[in-house]
Amino acid sequence: MRQTLAALSRAALLLLAVPLVALASAPGAPVAVTALSADAAIATPPSVQVALDTSAGRIVFELDAARAPGTVANFLAYVDAGHYNGTIFHRIVPNLLVQGGAFTPDLQPKPERAPVSNEAGNGLSNLRGTIAAARRPDSADSAASQFFINVVDNPQFDRSEPEDPLMAGYAVFGRVVEGMDVIDRIRQVETGASGPFPARVPTVPVIINLARRLDASEQVAPPTLPEAVG
Repeated sequence: MRQTLAALSRAALLLLAVPLVALASAPGAPVAVTALSADAAIATPPSVQVALDTSAGRIVFELDAARAPGTVANFLAYVDAGHYNGTIFHRIVPNLLVQGGAFTPDLQPKPERAPVSNEAGNGLSNLRGTIAAARRPDSADSAASQFFINVVDNPQFDRSEPEDPLMAGYAVFGRVVEGMDVIDRIRQVETGASGPFPARVPTVPVIINLARRLDASEQVAPPTLPEAVG
């Protein structure tokens, strides 16, 4: 019975994860990559906030560099380089997640850095309001610029089998501390097929106009990050 349940759980996770690989691979020509500095994670403060000024409203993330140092350093490198400015939330699954970070409104992929190691299993679970690094289900260490916001609790995205790429988990590296109402509006937008994607793309683009770090004087008083699990 346990083996049967495990098989069903694995099958269910595969069905949920397949669209992630479909949209995590950018269409068209290969994109350029730049290695992230080995010192970047060390230089990142334990906690930092990033504001996304979007066409749907403002969203603020609090990033947890203490538990996901490499993933946070990678995300901040994209923020500081202006990579996310002018990108869209290109994948909306109303009862699962909102995903973005890679494509322009006309669904052209932006150049990405070299991928980072998967930091799933760091004690942060894929709960509603958390941010995680998107990756290919067949490669645990393939996260680059794309991220997703969990709009419901998604424990199936947590690490369960470190040696199995499919079950190795999606690394949580922060959470929404302002603008979850904006995310909830985004998750309700009309979607459909567009460009190379067969479904889940907003019919009216939801654009990240500007992504930037917040100064200390601008930071939002956040709720407590999810408690460690396991």
